[in-house]
Amino acid sequence: PVYPMVLRLYSLGYLDTIFLSMRPYTTRSLLHALQKTQPDVMAEGNEEAQQIFARLMTILSPEVVAKNFNRGRVYGVGEVYTRLLGISGTTLNDSYHLGQTIFNDYGRPYAGGFNNITGASSTNEWGRFSLYVRGEYQHSPSFAGYSLALAQQLSALDGIPFNAPNSMQATLPYGKYTLGQDTFALQEANLSFHTAGHEISFGKSDAWLGPGYGAGQAWSNNAQDIYSFRVNRVEPLHIPYLSALLGPVRYDFFVGSLKGHTFVNDPWVHSEMFSFAPTANFQFGFQRTVIWGGKAHEPITVHTFLRSFFSYSDTTAAEKNSALDPGARFSAFNFSWRLPFLHHYVTLYTDSETHDDVFPISAPRRAAYRPGVYLSQFPHLPRLDLRVEGTSTDGSTLRSLNGVSNYFESIQKQGYTNKGFIMGDWIGREAKGGQAWLTYHLSAEDWVQLSYLHKKQPQDFIASGTSQSQFKVDVVKRLPHGVLLDAWYQYESWTAPIYQAGKHSTNSVAAQFTYYPKLHVSPTVK
Repeated sequence: PVYPMVLRLYSLGYLDTIFLSMRPYTTRSLLHALQKTQPDVMAEGNEEAQQIFARLMTILSPEVVAKNFNRGRVYGVGEVYTRLLGISGTTLNDSYHLGQTIFNDYGRPYAGGFNNITGASSTNEWGRFSLYVRGEYQHSPSFAGYSLALAQQLSALDGIPFNAPNSMQATLPYGKYTLGQDTFALQEANLSFHTAGHEISFGKSDAWLGPGYGAGQAWSNNAQDIYSFRVNRVEPLHIPYLSALLGPVRYDFFVGSLKGHTFVNDPWVHSEMFSFAPTANFQFGFQRTVIWGGKAHEPITVHTFLRSFFSYSDTTAAEKNSALDPGARFSAFNFSWRLPFLHHYVTLYTDSETHDDVFPISAPRRAAYRPGVYLSQFPHLPRLDLRVEGTSTDGSTLRSLNGVSNYFESIQKQGYTNKGFIMGDWIGREAKGGQAWLTYHLSAEDWVQLSYLHKKQPQDFIASGTSQSQFKVDVVKRLPHGVLLDAWYQYESWTAPIYQAGKHSTNSVAAQFTYYPKLHVSPTVK
């Protein structure tokens, strides 16, 4: 529940030192941002902001120590949770082609019938070192996947011969992927070291790069996290002379391997992002992702990494098909702006991404976009907010036809995916859509939310096109003894004649219970 509260507090005109497009935040960096905004929250007397601030400070209380003490050790179980999910009807399970019924869910398996996840996390901090682990049991029923003819048709659309070993593709729910699953998944596991405002880590950790609420064009939690080495500047950095013009900066770099790719097999990926805050109300950022290497294409070495890292020019077909290939390059640009005179009410933002161009602003007709507007309160209804986002990965040039532009690449044909799920915007390749959320806040941590989404894909990509709509009611309620309930109902209707004729619908009902035990804190005398 922390991130909805943080985003709301920022859009009410506070938390000026956080960067919307670089999530998640460390607990320590978020505490520093809250401490800096505390005088404004207290002085302006905004009851909504004060309630959110108080609740966030309670959640972060293990980070606060008395004067003349150091934090010492912080350890314990961070959360224990279980989600009971029932789905009726035929689901969409194809992030790379037709769509998803459940998205932004770490690539978890799901199908019609009873689904369950049950997990726990552990937090362990000592001095500059920290170890975080979150694992869970996952259960999903079996379902009728794609027919051989459809799997072959979609595989041919991607330019992948449908024969061994490519007859089993993580990007296609065919064959063994239609079986029910009972498995343990390590969702997050990272060992990190804090130094000079940086977290240097190894393992699996989240990345949500972009200001959007429904997705991040570059990175989101739609797919399972990758194993990576990461250097993340978690505190705002002031650079002499440069910050006088562009304000404080944050940056994030990580490199790791992608799973579920068979054509080519076992590529790697690296990501770099810089975000600036020239004013308290305006932020912008640049991000770059490169997928390179893979068996039978080019080795993963320091040399091939450096070639991909410093590549910004066009390549020939001969280079792309050789060991000189710099990789599949994707670039993003985003901004967020709390409007003048309305910075307590309205935040505008846009996320964008393009393939094989320096940045989206240099090739706007080839780019993907997710613009949005957030109204944090209504006149005389301070507890009601509205957020609307549009999204499109269907550029206006001929290159966008047949799904071969955004999230796709001619060599890395399973493209921007990890274990079959797109790592960026769930809307997928060559699609257009929109989302809206209307939320009434019962308290800082309790709310009722109505949301709607619609998505379409054109016939030049998927034969006869696709259409998908969802309506969802979500209730979040804090219960006694540190338990949080998140219960929701979702109705979905979809058409995809290439898969099944006619109009189909699903009904999903879920209840997730999360218990947050108190962490153990052993402060030491300075």
